[in-house]
Formats: sequence, C-alpha cells, structure tokens
Amino acid sequence: MRLLTTLLVSFALHGLLSLEANAQLQAGAAVVDATPIQLPVFVNGGLTSRSLDIVKTKINVRSIVLDDGESRIGIVVVDSCMMSRPFLDEVKQLASQRTAIRPDHLLISATHTHSAPASMGCLGTDADATYVPYLREKIAEALAAAEANLEPARVGWGVANAAPFTALRRWIRRPDRIADDPFGNPTVRANMHAGRNWDDVTGESGPEDPDLSLISIQAKSGRPIAVLANFSMHYFSGERGLSADYFGLFADGLRSRIAPDDTADAPFVGIMSHGCSGDIWRRDYANPPAAGTEEPNIEGYANGLLAVAMKAYESISYDENADLAMAEARMELKYRVPDKQRLEWAQKIIEGMGDRPPKSQQEVYAIEQVILHERQSTEIVVQALRIGNIVITTTPNETYALTGLKLKLQSPLPQTMVIELANGGDGYIPPPEQHLLGGYNTWSARSAGLEVQAEPKIVAAGLRLLESVAGKSRRAFEQSTGGGAAAILAAKPKAYWRLDEFAGPHASDLSGHDHNAVYEPGVAYFLAGPRTDLFCDTNEENRAVHFAGGRLRARAGKLGNQYSVSMWFWNGMPTDARNVTGWLFSRGHDFSEGVGGEHVGIGGVENHPGQLVFHDGEKLFAGQAVIERWTWNQLLFIRDGTRVRIHLNGAATPEIDISTGERGNVPQLFFGGHCSGDASWEGRLDEIAVFDRMVSVAELLAE
Repeated sequence: MRLLTTLLVSFALHGLLSLEANAQLQAGAAVVDATPIQLPVFVNGGLTSRSLDIVKTKINVRSIVLDDGESRIGIVVVDSCMMSRPFLDEVKQLASQRTAIRPDHLLISATHTHSAPASMGCLGTDADATYVPYLREKIAEALAAAEANLEPARVGWGVANAAPFTALRRWIRRPDRIADDPFGNPTVRANMHAGRNWDDVTGESGPEDPDLSLISIQAKSGRPIAVLANFSMHYFSGERGLSADYFGLFADGLRSRIAPDDTADAPFVGIMSHGCSGDIWRRDYANPPAAGTEEPNIEGYANGLLAVAMKAYESISYDENADLAMAEARMELKYRVPDKQRLEWAQKIIEGMGDRPPKSQQEVYAIEQVILHERQSTEIVVQALRIGNIVITTTPNETYALTGLKLKLQSPLPQTMVIELANGGDGYIPPPEQHLLGGYNTWSARSAGLEVQAEPKIVAAGLRLLESVAGKSRRAFEQSTGGGAAAILAAKPKAYWRLDEFAGPHASDLSGHDHNAVYEPGVAYFLAGPRTDLFCDTNEENRAVHFAGGRLRARAGKLGNQYSVSMWFWNGMPTDARNVTGWLFSRGHDFSEGVGGEHVGIGGVENHPGQLVFHDGEKLFAGQAVIERWTWNQLLFIRDGTRVRIHLNGAATPEIDISTGERGNVPQLFFGGHCSGDASWEGRLDEIAVFDRMVSVAELLAE
C-alpha cells in the first residue's frame, strides 16, 4: 500500500487526548432537492443500460455541518447508487470554495438506491452527462445551506438491534453445484441469492451486522436538528420510477416522528446512511416466509425499522461539550487486470459488437476487462472523524458486513459508525477469502475490480485513522468466556480453538500451549456459532467458521492412545448428495488414504445417511441418531487404548462404542475434512478442544 498523502488530522481545542474538552459545538443541517429536471435519465444498478422518466419520490442531498471552534466538518448523504472519487473530489473543491470547510474535512456518501440518476459509469450503464454537473451543484448547495444553519448544539448516540430487517444474500454453493462465471470458468462457489434454493447451498458466506446506529444532534434547548442513522441493508428495490428507496422513506419518517410540527427556520433533517452491506439484503433465505405469506412492501419495511430506531432514540443522552477531529488517508490500489488471454477474449467480443451497447453479461464484462486494463490502478479515500466520544469511519464502496464488524469491534471507541459508499465508488470489496469462493461480487470489473488484498488494507487504514482521531489505541477483539468455554479451559485441554477469528490463516489456541492451527483456503469467517448463552457471558454473538473446501490443520503434542476431542458442528450438506456427507475430524498423515488413522464424519448415500460414522482405517462403524441439517450439535470423541466412544449432544450413552486397534503417535489432526482431502466438511465448526486424557461428558457441558 502506498500512501499518497500524509494523514491530515484536525484535533480538538485542548489537544489529542482531551475527549472531554469544553468545546463549543455548533451544528447545522439541510436538505436540498436534487431530483433531475431533465428526464429520462440513466439509472445505475442493473447489468445493462436503463433509464427512467417517472419520479416516484424526490432525490435528495442531506447534509450536516459541525464546528467546535477549531474544526469544521461536513457530512453529506446523497440519494445515489454510487459516486466516483474523481467526481467527489471535484465536489469537495467546489464546496470548499463556497463554505469554510476544507476538502479533506468533507465526508460524502451514497445511499445506494438503485433507482437514482447515474452519476458514474458502471457495468452496462454510463453516467448521465446532464445530471452529473447538476448533482455537483446540489451537493455544494446543501453544504452551504447546512453551514448557514449553524447554532449551539449537543450530540448523543443510540444503537438498537434490528436483526429482523437484515440478512445474508450471499450463500455458499455445494461443491457439486459450482456455476460458471462470465468468462466461462467454473468458479462460482458462492453467489448472491443462491439461498433461494436450499438444495444448491450449504449456508451463508458470512455474518450480518444487526446494529441500527443513530447520531442525534440537538440544539442546546433540546430542539432536534438532525439524526444520522446507519444500517447494513443493501436496498429494498421494486420501485417503478426514480426513488430514494427505503433510505428516503426512513429519513422522512424520522422527521414525521421526531419533529412533526417543526416550524423552525432550519427544519429537522433525518438521514439514513449505508452500513457495510455488500453481501446483505432484506430477505432471510435461512428462514423463508410461510407459503401464502405476502412479501412486505417498502413502506412496511421502513416503518418497522423506524419503530426500532425510535426506541433507541428515546433513550439517548447528550454531550454538550463534544469536540471534533477528522483524518483522511489516500492510497493507490491496483485493479485485478485481465491477463493476455482474457484481454484478447474481451477484445474479440467487443469487435463483434460494433457500435451498439452491450446486451449480455458476457459483453458487459468484456468491456470491463478493457477498462481495467487501461486504468491498471486507482486512488481511494478512507476517513475517520470524531464527535466527542462518537467516531465514524468510511469505506470507499460496498464492503461486506464482516468488514464493518472488524472496524466496530476493534475501534478505540465503542460508539463507532461505519459508512460505506463514501468518497468514491470502487465496487464490491470482499475480504480476501471470499475471492476464492467467487461469484458476482468478485468478478473483475469497475463494480468489483480492486486487488484481492484491498479489504485488509482498507480496514488497517480505517483503524489507524480511528486511533488518530480518538487518541487511543484500537481494542483487541476477544470473545468473552461463558460457562461452556470456562468448563473446557478448566478441564485443561492440550489445545482449544474457539474459531472466532476475523480472518486466517491462524486459529488461536487458548489453552496456553501455543498449538495454533492453520486454516487452509476455502473457509468463511465469523459466522454465528453455537450456544451464545453457553460460550459467551455478554450480549455478543458466539462465532464460528464455515468450511467450504478447506480444512483446519493442527497438532496438539503427543496424544498416543488415550485422548479426547470435543467439538461443535453444523452440517450444511444434504445427506443424499454424496457417499460421505463430510468428514468432521481426521487423525492421519496429510494426503494419505487414512490407513492407520481414525476419522469421524457423517454418512451419506452409500452408508448411514445423516448418522455419525467412525472409520478406523479399515472398517466403518455408525451411530443411530439422524443429525438434522443446519443444526448445531456437540461431539465428544474418546479413545482409551483400543476402545473408542463417541457421544452426541451430551448423552451419557455413546452413539458409537467399539473396540479397535491401537494407534501410534500420529501428530497431525484435521478438522473440516479427511487427511486424504476427500469429502470436505461443508458447514460450520466451533469450540474444538483436544485433551491428552479421557474427558467426561459432564466436564464439558457446564451450564
């Protein structure tokens, strides 16, 4: 990563560490109508070019300006799908000429409505040449209007859990259901909306972020000035005509609920900004509605979310002495440009098109290859700002919910908001491991073209900036230790992997013996795990890893012929899909056939579908219980010399209890797959503990 500018930081009246400084906060807000005058207009959000000539709702620019006597900051949210960094740099220069706000103290983001005029080219749609200069003027106008409304103010923070209103739209496909990408290659292991058909998938590809965050700004008298909300939900869609989508309805709903009789010269402004939502949508494919149930409409969705917001709003307390700080970093990132073969493929397709616009997915992506080849790299902007004890950081387009969680959970201050689609439009920015899983969000184009390591670089920059504006070091994320985790640690394991990492390649060993394990490529991180009530002692979610072709490679010292393994598992594969549904745990030599080792999994078509199976290298043994797909279960494997017992879900009676040959000291352990690499585990694993002795069921399931 090459920094193009030094960090530009503005600190509070009494210095970097003075979060409680006696600042004189002022705030102003404004809304400016940016609905296009000339119709029709091009509209982003589709694969091929489209335009709209009907106005369903206004297209607005909403702005807040803050000043503490030392720093002046502008925050703008535009009803737009996305806006390019060069365009926004022009806007910031123009706005700085008309206000007292420096360009590097302006945060401008898009809501991501898919029914707004196109202000940048993407996939098959060009920017609308008439609308772009019009929008530039309107953004500058909104900032000037907000600045003119500055008055003494106070600020507060609220947050609520809005889980029913957000869900994963990107699901992992079965290894035997891999689809082709636009370039004709079978790379699509995960894709948007694949969860519509449960038979095709093994589970979601990442976590969601259910937090609905609010920054409330009031006059010193208590009169509401503005509320800046933030939520991770992509967009609602379905509107026929130009529309601000649910973002606009939510913003208008805040005003009608908070300031219904507002007659002030500077009316209250409600704003909904976009949280990290590149893999998020509103429909929960894991819990589809019952047959015959009507799909919620956009008004019902917005009203439901508003009800959650208002409960949080009513509990907000305010800081009348908040000071300000802001920092910005610019860095150059490379595009994933086509190799010679793909470039020639693209050029041949384009030659066959002549002068007409693209009509198919293949044609659209052919054009995108040439564009990336010509550009090679781009500049991105990452920002952080602080308002008292509240911080905001940004990402330059559609990052995943996991990215937002990384920033929030490691931020120096717990009251953290992450606004994406800010200061640029650089497409989807998946975590590196998601590139291996493929899908639309990863196909090289302006809509997803940055280098594979872009996401960790952006997260690192965001955390550095947050540290700068907060004057504190980032927090180290570590899951709390609930009763179940404490029981495992009390049993003195040789290794204990909680599998709560944000990213690989290492799984941390909590036992104190430093037996850190290694994730192979083909995993997804930080998904919901088992029994939060058992393994965590706060309101946080217990976390797990989803295996999609990779394994966890581990060693736990000398185990010999007396040892135990405890683990939780969640199977994502149908049990009629292959001969062995998947191997949970394997002890043997890497890429050997498993002779002389021992292996635990779930049977499939060939033998004992849905039941636990144990293979001693020669024979297969099976349990009785049928394990339901997509449910968490606990397994305890115990070897005592020639006797092997396998307990399921804490039952005193083993599922499998057999005599078999002794095993030598095979040090390698594999979780999420067989030592041979066959029949990979397709699902989640969590809370894996290895002991060099026999462990009882009662020891590990302390409530």
